[in-house]
Amino acid sequence: MQVDNTVELIDHMGSDLTVVNAARVSFGKRKEAFTISDVGLVQYLAKHNHWSPFGHASLQFHIKAPVFVARQLVKHQVGLVWNEVSRRYVDDEVEFYKPEEWRGKPTNSKQGSSDEVIDINPKQRMVDDYEQVCQSAKWTYEHLLRLGVAPEQARMVLPQSMFTEWYWSGTLMAFARVCNLRCKPDTQKETQVVANQIDVLAEDVFPWSWKALRDG
Repeated sequence: MQVDNTVELIDHMGSDLTVVNAARVSFGKRKEAFTISDVGLVQYLAKHNHWSPFGHASLQFHIKAPVFVARQLVKHQVGLVWNEVSRRYVDDEVEFYKPEEWRGKPTNSKQGSSDEVIDINPKQRMVDDYEQVCQSAKWTYEHLLRLGVAPEQARMVLPQSMFTEWYWSGTLMAFARVCNLRCKPDTQKETQVVANQIDVLAEDVFPWSWKALRDG
């Protein structure tokens, strides 16, 4: 079992200066250093949805999260590229996500969760139902491999709580769209964890541009 999602910034291209130079090229202008006078231009671009200058700066992340989180995030396609580990080719040790707490079902909507905490192991058994299912799936997967079953079929028994990992690359604007949606409090909390980490890392590299895109 594993609890935490992890996000690592692998690489980036450009800076806030990249954004303002891309915007100013229309007038044949170019600066060698970003100054405080450029902040207003960055804010103007973001406020008025002039997104193309933000497309000249990019980020690359390595992310490890459970499959159900990955399947929510991969829906974001525009300006982004995704390469994920495949159990057709690897049979590394399987790890499962274990929530720190189980949230209750919402009372007035069809999605999301409530603030109620559900105890799924009230009798304090040594292994709760969730852990038992995960371990059973893991054992079956490994047993199928021992029998000689192809990994691309054996993986079918593994649940959505299994950890996966991927490289996620894209433009500054594209990741801002991800965070503007997935950092909201009404999104699934496990997905928020990943988006919030992206949010912090992106701001470190592109402080002025990121703030303008996120505030907008």
